[in-house]
Amino acid sequence: MKNLSKIFLLSALIFCGMLSCKKAENRVIFQGGTAPVLTASVADSIPLSFANKDKEAVQLSWTNPNYQFNTGISSLNVNYNIEIDTSGANFTNPNKQVVSLGTDLSKTFTQSEFNDYLLNQLQLTPAVTHNIEIRVTSFLVGGAEPLVSNVSKFTVTPYAIPPKVPPPTTGHLYLVGSATAGGWNNPVPVPTQEFTQLSPTLYTITISLTGGQEYLFLPLNGDWGHKYAVKDKTLPGLNAGGDFAYDANDNFPGPTVSGTYKIDVDFQRGKFTVTKL
Repeated sequence: MKNLSKIFLLSALIFCGMLSCKKAENRVIFQGGTAPVLTASVADSIPLSFANKDKEAVQLSWTNPNYQFNTGISSLNVNYNIEIDTSGANFTNPNKQVVSLGTDLSKTFTQSEFNDYLLNQLQLTPAVTHNIEIRVTSFLVGGAEPLVSNVSKFTVTPYAIPPKVPPPTTGHLYLVGSATAGGWNNPVPVPTQEFTQLSPTLYTITISLTGGQEYLFLPLNGDWGHKYAVKDKTLPGLNAGGDFAYDANDNFPGPTVSGTYKIDVDFQRGKFTVTKL
C-alpha cells in the first residue's frame, strides 16, 4: 500500500511538472519593436496666420512600430502621443504640448489649432520666431513598452489672438470674498485688495488668504454687476489654479491652508494660478 502511495505521489509530481512546463511555454514575451519614423508635410517652417487660421498648418505621419512577441506581431492596440516642445528643452519642459491620438497613424493640425498650442500651452511670444521640436511616442496598454520616434525640427511664428477671457475695460481688478480680510464687503479695501496690472492681459496680487474660503475678481470696485469666476468650483486642484471666465456662476475656491499667496491672472490664456509664498 505504501508503495502504491509513493507511485501515485510520483506520478502526480510528474504531471504537475508537465503542466508547469506547458504554462511556461505559453507565456507571452515581448521581443521588441521598431521606433516609429516621423515625417511631416512641411520641411522647415510651419505656416501660421490669422487669415489662414482654418487651413492646414502641418500634417504629421509615422510608421507602425510593429511590436513583436514570441507569439507573433502584437494584436494589441498601439497608442500614440505627439509631443511638441521648444528646442533645447529635450521634451522636459513642463509646458510642452502632448496630443494623445489613440491608434491613428497621422494627425493634421489647422493653423489656429497649432497656434493655440504655441500661445496657451508653450506660452511662446507672438510675432516672434521660435524653434520647436516634435516627436511621437508609441506605447501599448497602460503605457507599456514605449518607443520614441526621430525628432523633427521647425521654426514657427505664432500670431496674436484675442484674449480667451476679455480683460477688464476699467484697467483695474479687485479681489473680494470670505478668503480676504475685507470679506464680502464691497467696495473692497484698496490698495490691499487691488491687483497690479503687468500688461493689458496680465494681473497679479500678493495677499493673505484665509484657508477653506472663497473669492471673486471684480473689474469695478463696489459693483456686483460683473465678475470673473469659475464654472465649477468642485474641480480637483482648482484652488491652485485653472480656467476662469467672465460672469461665470461659481466662486473661486480658496486655498485649504491660511497664508500668504500670489495670484496671477492671465486673460490671454484664460488661466489663473495661486502660489503659496
